[in-house]
Amino acid sequence: MQTELLQQQARCIAHEIRNQISVCDVYCEIIKKHLEKENVENESINKALNCIQKSAKLINNSLIDLKSIDNIKPQVCSLKHIIEDCTNLAQVYINEKKVDIICNIKEDVSVYADENKLSACIVNLIKNGIEAIEHKGEIIISTQVKDKTVRLSISNNGKPITPAAQKDLFTEGFTTKKTGSGLGLFICKNNLQKQNADLKLIQSTPKKTEFEITIPVLD
Repeated sequence: MQTELLQQQARCIAHEIRNQISVCDVYCEIIKKHLEKENVENESINKALNCIQKSAKLINNSLIDLKSIDNIKPQVCSLKHIIEDCTNLAQVYINEKKVDIICNIKEDVSVYADENKLSACIVNLIKNGIEAIEHKGEIIISTQVKDKTVRLSISNNGKPITPAAQKDLFTEGFTTKKTGSGLGLFICKNNLQKQNADLKLIQSTPKKTEFEITIPVLD
């Protein structure tokens, strides 16, 4: 009985949040139309509006998950396009730090994946990397295709993860942050595994912390 009540409350809250998120999307479109009408071209504003709408879409799809058990919706995606979108979205987390996000994408590949969940995972990893960098550093994103699998590497040169923390990194509820929930990496790994993909920590040293996502490539 209590579980059913919690589920009902979660659906109601999700519904109300989605209504407010839709307002953000609508006003982004209104602003774009006003800029177009006034013949105003501003790349920074357009980029910001697109990022807001993309973030709103990711939030909206996460809320929809509360209504369904089978919430993985795979489709044919361009991995390069997803990475470019995620890089733009993650810029907001840099704030006053001097962090460069460098993409070394040699070739584009098609993958069969849930674009929203894959995007959420990539943004999460970039965000974590930025937070690990105190003042100045870099995030390097690269891909390598081998044996019908693409290996997506996301690394940073920030503060390393301690050996003790590495053991529980993907455990639900585990976090090293004061305000963390311990759900980010746990959710990322679970969502990827449901898509025949995976996420793992390759290394974490004072010089480099590297995560790797492996995804099957479509022929």
